[in-house]
Amino acid sequence: MTIAILEPFSGIAGDMTLGALVDVGLDQDWLRSLPGRLGLDGVVARISRVRRAGIDCAKVEFDIPPQPHGRHLRQIREIVQRSDAPDDVKRQADEAFTAIATVEASIHGVPVERVHLHEVGAVDAILDVVGSIWGFRQLGITEIFCSAISTGDGTVKAAHGTLPVPAPATLRLLEGLRIRSGPEGSGELVTPTGAALVRVLSRGAPPPSYVVRRSGYGAGTKDFPDRPNALRVILADVVSATGDRVEELVLLAADVDDMEPEYLAGAAETLRSAGALDVVLFPSVMKKGRPGARIEVLARPEEADALERALFAETTTIGVRRTQVQRHALSRETRSVDVRGHAVRMKIVAMPDGARRVKPEYDDVARLAEVTGITLREAVMAAREAAERVAADRVFHGAGAS
Repeated sequence: MTIAILEPFSGIAGDMTLGALVDVGLDQDWLRSLPGRLGLDGVVARISRVRRAGIDCAKVEFDIPPQPHGRHLRQIREIVQRSDAPDDVKRQADEAFTAIATVEASIHGVPVERVHLHEVGAVDAILDVVGSIWGFRQLGITEIFCSAISTGDGTVKAAHGTLPVPAPATLRLLEGLRIRSGPEGSGELVTPTGAALVRVLSRGAPPPSYVVRRSGYGAGTKDFPDRPNALRVILADVVSATGDRVEELVLLAADVDDMEPEYLAGAAETLRSAGALDVVLFPSVMKKGRPGARIEVLARPEEADALERALFAETTTIGVRRTQVQRHALSRETRSVDVRGHAVRMKIVAMPDGARRVKPEYDDVARLAEVTGITLREAVMAAREAAERVAADRVFHGAGAS
Protein backbone atom coordinates (compact mmCIF):
# COMPACT_ATOMS: atom_id res chain seq x y z
CA MET A 1 0.00 0.00 0.00
CA THR A 2 1.59 3.28 -0.99
CA ILE A 3 -1.13 5.91 -0.83
CA ALA A 4 -3.86 6.84 1.60
CA ILE A 5 -6.93 8.92 0.79
CA LEU A 6 -8.61 10.85 3.60
CA GLU A 7 -12.35 11.37 3.13
CA PRO A 8 -13.45 13.88 5.82
CA PHE A 9 -17.15 13.94 4.89
CA SER A 10 -17.83 14.55 8.59
CA GLY A 11 -14.74 16.58 9.34
CA ILE A 12 -11.41 15.45 10.73
CA ALA A 13 -9.72 15.34 14.12
CA GLY A 14 -6.65 13.63 15.48
CA ASP A 15 -8.57 10.89 17.31
CA MET A 16 -10.66 10.18 14.20
CA THR A 17 -7.45 9.79 12.18
CA LEU A 18 -5.97 7.36 14.70
CA GLY A 19 -9.19 5.36 14.73
CA ALA A 20 -9.28 5.12 10.94
CA LEU A 21 -5.65 3.98 10.88
CA VAL A 22 -6.44 1.24 13.39
CA ASP A 23 -9.39 0.20 11.23
CA VAL A 24 -7.13 -0.26 8.18
CA GLY A 25 -4.54 -2.29 10.03
CA LEU A 26 -2.40 -0.15 12.35
CA ASP A 27 -1.03 -2.45 15.05
CA GLN A 28 -3.02 -1.86 18.23
CA ASP A 29 -0.19 -2.95 20.54
CA TRP A 30 2.07 -0.40 18.86
CA LEU A 31 -0.53 2.31 19.49
CA ARG A 32 -0.86 1.26 23.13
CA SER A 33 2.91 1.63 23.49
CA LEU A 34 2.90 5.18 22.08
CA PRO A 35 2.45 7.11 25.37
CA GLY A 36 5.47 5.39 26.88
CA ARG A 37 7.57 6.07 23.78
CA LEU A 38 6.77 9.76 24.21
CA GLY A 39 7.63 9.66 27.91
CA LEU A 40 4.01 10.30 28.92
CA ASP A 41 3.84 8.11 31.99
CA GLY A 42 0.49 6.97 33.30
CA VAL A 43 -1.35 7.54 30.01
CA VAL A 44 -3.34 4.55 28.73
CA ALA A 45 -4.62 4.17 25.17
CA ARG A 46 -8.09 2.63 24.87
CA ILE A 47 -9.22 1.17 21.56
CA SER A 48 -12.84 0.13 21.11
CA ARG A 49 -15.46 -0.52 18.45
CA VAL A 50 -18.45 1.83 18.20
CA ARG A 51 -21.23 2.48 15.71
CA ARG A 52 -21.83 5.77 14.00
CA ALA A 53 -25.17 5.80 12.13
CA GLY A 54 -24.92 2.05 11.64
CA ILE A 55 -21.27 1.96 10.51
CA ASP A 56 -18.82 -0.01 12.65
CA CYS A 57 -15.83 2.23 13.48
CA ALA A 58 -12.66 2.14 15.55
CA LYS A 59 -12.54 4.61 18.45
CA VAL A 60 -9.28 5.70 20.08
CA GLU A 61 -9.24 7.44 23.46
CA PHE A 62 -6.58 8.15 26.06
CA ASP A 63 -6.97 7.92 29.83
CA ILE A 64 -4.77 10.73 31.13
CA PRO A 65 -3.73 11.56 34.71
CA PRO A 66 -3.78 15.24 35.79
CA GLN A 67 -1.67 17.31 33.41
CA PRO A 68 -0.85 20.98 32.74
CA HIS A 69 -3.66 22.71 30.84
CA GLY A 70 -1.84 23.18 27.58
CA ARG A 71 1.81 23.83 26.77
CA HIS A 72 4.06 26.20 24.88
CA LEU A 73 5.54 25.12 21.56
CA ARG A 74 8.96 24.65 23.16
CA GLN A 75 7.54 22.15 25.66
CA ILE A 76 5.76 20.19 22.94
CA ARG A 77 8.96 20.04 20.90
CA GLU A 78 10.84 18.64 23.90
CA ILE A 79 8.30 15.81 24.25
CA VAL A 80 8.52 14.92 20.55
CA GLN A 81 12.32 15.14 20.35
CA ARG A 82 12.98 12.87 23.32
CA SER A 83 10.85 10.09 21.81
CA ASP A 84 12.27 7.30 19.63
CA ALA A 85 10.19 8.37 16.63
CA PRO A 86 11.97 8.39 13.25
CA ASP A 87 13.46 11.73 12.22
CA ASP A 88 10.91 12.31 9.44
CA VAL A 89 8.05 11.74 11.91
CA LYS A 90 9.58 14.24 14.34
CA ARG A 91 10.03 16.73 11.50
CA GLN A 92 6.42 16.49 10.31
CA ALA A 93 5.06 16.61 13.87
CA ASP A 94 7.11 19.75 14.47
CA GLU A 95 5.69 21.23 11.25
CA ALA A 96 2.15 20.53 12.48
CA PHE A 97 2.61 22.07 15.92
CA THR A 98 4.59 24.99 14.49
CA ALA A 99 1.79 25.69 12.01
CA ILE A 100 -0.77 25.74 14.82
CA ALA A 101 1.38 27.98 17.04
CA THR A 102 2.12 30.33 14.14
CA VAL A 103 -1.52 30.91 13.23
CA GLU A 104 -2.45 31.32 16.91
CA ALA A 105 0.31 33.91 17.30
CA SER A 106 -0.89 35.75 14.21
CA ILE A 107 -4.52 35.80 15.33
CA HIS A 108 -3.76 36.98 18.87
CA GLY A 109 -0.92 39.33 17.92
CA VAL A 110 1.77 37.78 20.13
CA PRO A 111 5.17 36.16 19.42
CA VAL A 112 5.09 32.43 18.68
CA GLU A 113 7.17 31.60 21.76
CA ARG A 114 4.52 33.20 23.99
CA VAL A 115 1.57 31.28 22.55
CA HIS A 116 0.06 28.90 25.09
CA LEU A 117 -1.62 26.07 23.20
CA HIS A 118 -4.59 25.07 25.31
CA GLU A 119 -6.39 22.13 23.70
CA VAL A 120 -3.57 21.47 21.19
CA GLY A 121 -0.94 21.38 23.95
CA ALA A 122 -2.84 18.74 25.91
CA VAL A 123 -1.50 15.21 26.08
CA ASP A 124 -4.24 13.68 23.94
CA ALA A 125 -3.63 16.20 21.13
CA ILE A 126 0.12 15.49 21.18
CA LEU A 127 -0.58 11.76 21.00
CA ASP A 128 -3.10 12.29 18.18
CA VAL A 129 -0.67 14.28 16.02
CA VAL A 130 2.45 12.21 16.58
CA GLY A 131 0.50 8.95 16.52
CA SER A 132 -1.24 9.78 13.23
CA ILE A 133 1.95 10.83 11.45
CA TRP A 134 3.89 7.87 12.81
CA GLY A 135 0.95 5.55 12.18
CA PHE A 136 0.91 6.26 8.45
CA ARG A 137 4.63 5.44 8.41
CA GLN A 138 4.01 2.20 10.31
CA LEU A 139 1.56 1.18 7.58
CA GLY A 140 4.13 1.91 4.87
CA ILE A 141 2.16 4.84 3.46
CA THR A 142 4.34 7.19 1.42
CA GLU A 143 1.71 9.52 -0.07
CA ILE A 144 -1.49 10.93 1.43
CA PHE A 145 -4.32 12.74 -0.35
CA CYS A 146 -7.48 14.40 0.93
CA SER A 147 -10.89 15.08 -0.56
CA ALA A 148 -13.02 18.14 0.33
CA ILE A 149 -13.29 18.72 4.09
CA SER A 150 -16.70 19.29 5.71
CA THR A 151 -16.17 21.94 8.39
CA GLY A 152 -19.55 21.95 10.16
CA ASP A 153 -21.55 25.04 11.12
CA GLY A 154 -22.69 27.19 14.03
CA THR A 155 -20.37 28.20 16.88
CA VAL A 156 -17.96 26.54 19.28
CA LYS A 157 -16.88 27.39 22.81
CA ALA A 158 -13.10 27.73 23.20
CA ALA A 159 -10.62 29.12 25.73
CA HIS A 160 -11.12 32.59 24.23
CA GLY A 161 -14.93 32.52 24.19
CA THR A 162 -17.62 31.56 21.69
CA LEU A 163 -16.26 31.47 18.14
CA PRO A 164 -17.73 30.83 14.68
CA VAL A 165 -17.14 27.47 12.99
CA PRO A 166 -14.51 26.94 11.71
CA ALA A 167 -12.69 28.61 14.61
CA PRO A 168 -10.23 31.31 13.48
CA ALA A 169 -7.09 29.21 13.95
CA THR A 170 -8.67 26.21 12.24
CA LEU A 171 -9.80 28.32 9.28
CA ARG A 172 -6.30 29.77 8.90
CA LEU A 173 -4.84 26.25 8.88
CA LEU A 174 -7.34 25.26 6.17
CA GLU A 175 -6.19 28.00 3.78
CA GLY A 176 -5.38 26.49 0.40
CA LEU A 177 -7.32 23.30 1.13
CA ARG A 178 -10.69 22.31 -0.34
CA ILE A 179 -13.47 22.76 2.23
CA ARG A 180 -17.25 22.92 2.35
CA SER A 181 -19.57 24.11 5.12
CA GLY A 182 -22.12 21.90 6.85
CA PRO A 183 -23.84 19.56 7.21
CA GLU A 184 -26.45 21.75 8.88
CA GLY A 185 -26.66 21.45 12.65
CA SER A 186 -23.41 19.55 13.01
CA GLY A 187 -21.43 22.16 14.97
CA GLU A 188 -17.62 21.98 14.87
CA LEU A 189 -16.32 19.10 12.74
CA VAL A 190 -12.69 20.08 12.17
CA THR A 191 -10.26 20.56 15.05
CA PRO A 192 -6.96 22.45 14.79
CA THR A 193 -5.08 19.16 15.08
CA GLY A 194 -7.12 17.66 12.25
CA ALA A 195 -6.55 20.70 10.04
CA ALA A 196 -2.82 20.70 10.82
CA LEU A 197 -2.52 17.00 9.95
CA VAL A 198 -4.10 17.58 6.54
CA ARG A 199 -1.91 20.63 5.95
CA VAL A 200 1.31 18.74 6.73
CA LEU A 201 0.50 15.33 5.26
CA SER A 202 -1.78 15.82 2.26
CA ARG A 203 -0.47 16.26 -1.28
CA GLY A 204 -3.85 17.57 -2.43
CA ALA A 205 -6.88 16.07 -4.14
CA PRO A 206 -6.94 12.29 -4.70
CA PRO A 207 -5.70 10.96 -8.05
CA PRO A 208 -8.35 10.50 -10.77
CA SER A 209 -8.12 6.70 -10.68
CA TYR A 210 -6.85 4.15 -8.22
CA VAL A 211 -7.35 0.59 -7.06
CA VAL A 212 -8.92 0.34 -3.60
CA ARG A 213 -7.15 -2.15 -1.35
CA ARG A 214 -8.68 -1.42 2.04
CA SER A 215 -10.90 1.11 3.79
CA GLY A 216 -11.65 1.93 7.40
CA TYR A 217 -13.52 4.34 9.64
CA GLY A 218 -12.39 6.31 12.68
CA ALA A 219 -15.21 7.49 14.94
CA GLY A 220 -15.66 11.04 16.14
CA THR A 221 -17.02 11.81 19.60
CA LYS A 222 -20.43 13.06 18.44
CA ASP A 223 -23.03 10.52 17.35
CA PHE A 224 -25.47 11.96 14.83
CA PRO A 225 -28.62 9.89 14.31
CA ASP A 226 -28.90 10.60 10.59
CA ARG A 227 -25.29 10.38 9.35
CA PRO A 228 -22.04 8.73 10.40
CA ASN A 229 -19.68 11.01 12.29
CA ALA A 230 -16.50 9.29 11.14
CA LEU A 231 -13.39 9.80 9.04
CA ARG A 232 -12.91 7.32 6.21
CA VAL A 233 -9.41 6.33 5.12
CA ILE A 234 -8.84 4.44 1.88
CA LEU A 235 -5.60 2.60 1.16
CA ALA A 236 -5.06 2.28 -2.57
CA ASP A 237 -2.70 1.91 -5.50
CA VAL A 238 -2.51 4.52 -8.24
CA VAL A 239 -2.51 2.83 -11.63
CA SER A 240 -1.57 3.70 -15.18
CA ALA A 241 -3.54 2.76 -18.25
CA THR A 242 -1.65 -0.56 -18.32
CA GLY A 243 -2.62 -1.32 -14.73
CA ASP A 244 0.75 -0.55 -13.13
CA ARG A 245 1.05 1.80 -10.17
CA VAL A 246 2.83 4.89 -11.46
CA GLU A 247 4.27 7.96 -9.76
CA GLU A 248 5.44 11.23 -11.29
CA LEU A 249 8.78 12.02 -9.64
CA VAL A 250 11.88 14.19 -10.06
CA LEU A 251 15.40 12.84 -10.50
CA LEU A 252 18.24 15.12 -9.34
CA ALA A 253 21.78 14.25 -10.42
CA ALA A 254 25.16 15.80 -9.60
CA ASP A 255 28.81 14.86 -10.23
CA VAL A 256 31.69 15.42 -7.81
CA ASP A 257 35.37 14.58 -7.98
CA ASP A 258 36.75 16.31 -4.88
CA MET A 259 34.91 14.70 -1.95
CA GLU A 260 36.25 11.96 0.27
CA PRO A 261 34.01 8.85 0.24
CA GLU A 262 32.92 9.06 3.87
CA TYR A 263 31.74 12.66 3.42
CA LEU A 264 29.86 11.74 0.25
CA ALA A 265 28.18 8.86 2.11
CA GLY A 266 27.27 11.28 4.90
CA ALA A 267 25.72 13.65 2.36
CA ALA A 268 23.63 10.78 1.00
CA GLU A 269 22.32 9.98 4.49
CA THR A 270 21.48 13.65 5.06
CA LEU A 271 19.48 13.72 1.82
CA ARG A 272 17.58 10.58 2.80
CA SER A 273 16.72 12.13 6.16
CA ALA A 274 15.57 15.29 4.35
CA GLY A 275 12.90 13.35 2.48
CA ALA A 276 14.56 11.81 -0.59
CA LEU A 277 12.78 8.68 -1.77
CA ASP A 278 16.11 7.18 -2.76
CA VAL A 279 19.76 8.25 -3.00
CA VAL A 280 22.23 6.28 -5.14
CA LEU A 281 25.99 6.77 -5.63
CA PHE A 282 27.79 5.65 -8.80
CA PRO A 283 31.56 5.67 -9.51
CA SER A 284 32.38 7.75 -12.58
CA VAL A 285 35.32 9.03 -14.64
CA MET A 286 35.39 12.78 -15.05
CA LYS A 287 37.52 15.28 -16.99
CA LYS A 288 41.16 14.37 -17.51
CA GLY A 289 40.49 10.87 -16.23
CA ARG A 290 39.81 11.98 -12.67
CA PRO A 291 37.84 9.43 -10.61
CA GLY A 292 34.57 10.85 -9.34
CA ALA A 293 31.09 9.94 -8.23
CA ARG A 294 27.58 10.67 -9.41
CA ILE A 295 24.88 11.15 -6.83
CA GLU A 296 21.28 10.65 -7.93
CA VAL A 297 18.36 11.72 -5.75
CA LEU A 298 14.77 10.59 -6.37
CA ALA A 299 12.27 13.09 -5.01
CA ARG A 300 8.60 13.95 -4.94
CA PRO A 301 7.93 17.08 -7.03
CA GLU A 302 7.00 19.23 -4.02
CA GLU A 303 10.26 18.32 -2.25
CA ALA A 304 12.62 18.64 -5.23
CA ASP A 305 13.57 22.29 -4.62
CA ALA A 306 14.51 21.68 -0.99
CA LEU A 307 16.52 18.58 -1.88
CA GLU A 308 18.29 20.46 -4.66
CA ARG A 309 19.35 23.10 -2.14
CA ALA A 310 20.52 20.31 0.16
CA LEU A 311 22.60 18.83 -2.67
CA PHE A 312 24.41 22.13 -3.12
CA ALA A 313 24.86 22.53 0.64
CA GLU A 314 26.05 18.99 1.43
CA THR A 315 28.28 18.30 -1.58
CA THR A 316 30.92 20.17 -3.57
CA THR A 317 28.96 20.05 -6.82
CA ILE A 318 28.45 23.26 -8.79
CA GLY A 319 25.58 21.96 -10.91
CA VAL A 320 22.49 19.80 -10.48
CA ARG A 321 20.57 18.24 -13.36
CA ARG A 322 16.84 17.79 -12.97
CA THR A 323 14.69 15.30 -14.91
CA GLN A 324 11.00 14.46 -14.71
CA VAL A 325 10.63 10.68 -14.40
CA GLN A 326 7.91 8.09 -13.94
CA ARG A 327 8.31 5.27 -11.47
CA HIS A 328 6.33 2.10 -11.95
CA ALA A 329 6.33 0.15 -8.71
CA LEU A 330 4.89 -3.04 -7.35
CA SER A 331 2.22 -2.72 -4.70
CA ARG A 332 3.51 -3.14 -1.18
CA GLU A 333 2.51 -2.75 2.44
CA THR A 334 4.23 -2.99 5.81
CA ARG A 335 2.98 -5.13 8.67
CA SER A 336 4.51 -5.91 12.06
CA VAL A 337 4.99 -9.38 13.50
CA ASP A 338 5.98 -10.37 17.02
CA VAL A 339 9.35 -12.14 17.21
CA ARG A 340 10.48 -13.21 20.67
CA GLY A 341 8.52 -10.37 22.23
CA HIS A 342 9.77 -7.69 19.82
CA ALA A 343 7.97 -6.04 16.88
CA VAL A 344 9.58 -6.57 13.47
CA ARG A 345 8.20 -4.80 10.43
CA MET A 346 7.77 -6.94 7.32
CA LYS A 347 7.56 -5.46 3.83
CA ILE A 348 5.03 -7.41 1.78
CA VAL A 349 5.30 -6.96 -2.00
CA ALA A 350 2.64 -8.19 -4.43
CA MET A 351 4.21 -9.68 -7.56
CA PRO A 352 2.57 -9.37 -11.00
CA ASP A 353 1.62 -13.06 -10.95
CA GLY A 354 -0.18 -12.68 -7.61
CA ALA A 355 2.58 -14.18 -5.49
CA ARG A 356 3.93 -12.32 -2.46
CA ARG A 357 7.48 -11.50 -1.45
CA VAL A 358 8.10 -10.86 2.23
CA LYS A 359 11.22 -9.17 3.62
CA PRO A 360 11.94 -8.03 7.18
CA GLU A 361 13.14 -4.48 7.79
CA TYR A 362 16.88 -4.55 8.46
CA ASP A 363 16.80 -2.05 11.33
CA ASP A 364 14.24 -4.15 13.20
CA VAL A 365 16.04 -7.49 12.79
CA ALA A 366 19.35 -5.85 13.70
CA ARG A 367 17.76 -4.51 16.88
CA LEU A 368 16.25 -7.94 17.55
CA ALA A 369 19.66 -9.59 17.21
CA GLU A 370 21.23 -7.03 19.53
CA VAL A 371 18.71 -7.29 22.35
CA THR A 372 18.29 -11.09 22.23
CA GLY A 373 21.93 -12.04 21.60
CA ILE A 374 21.20 -14.12 18.50
CA THR A 375 22.97 -13.67 15.17
CA LEU A 376 21.60 -11.43 12.46
CA ARG A 377 20.97 -14.46 10.26
CA GLU A 378 19.02 -16.17 13.06
CA ALA A 379 16.99 -12.98 13.58
CA VAL A 380 16.07 -12.85 9.88
CA MET A 381 15.04 -16.51 9.86
CA ALA A 382 12.96 -16.07 13.03
CA ALA A 383 11.22 -13.06 11.50
CA ARG A 384 10.40 -14.93 8.30
CA GLU A 385 9.06 -17.91 10.27
CA ALA A 386 6.89 -15.58 12.36
CA ALA A 387 5.57 -13.91 9.21
CA GLU A 388 4.65 -17.29 7.72
CA ARG A 389 2.79 -18.28 10.90
CA VAL A 390 0.92 -14.97 10.96
CA ALA A 391 0.00 -15.33 7.30
CA ALA A 392 -1.31 -18.82 7.98
CA ASP A 393 -3.46 -17.43 10.79
CA ARG A 394 -4.87 -14.78 8.39
CA VAL A 395 -3.53 -11.88 10.45
CA PHE A 396 -2.21 -10.47 7.17
CA HIS A 397 -5.84 -9.91 6.23
CA GLY A 398 -6.08 -8.39 2.79
CA ALA A 399 -2.32 -8.44 2.18
CA GLY A 400 -2.60 -10.94 -0.62
CA ALA A 401 -4.67 -8.49 -2.64
CA SER A 402 -2.20 -5.66 -2.28
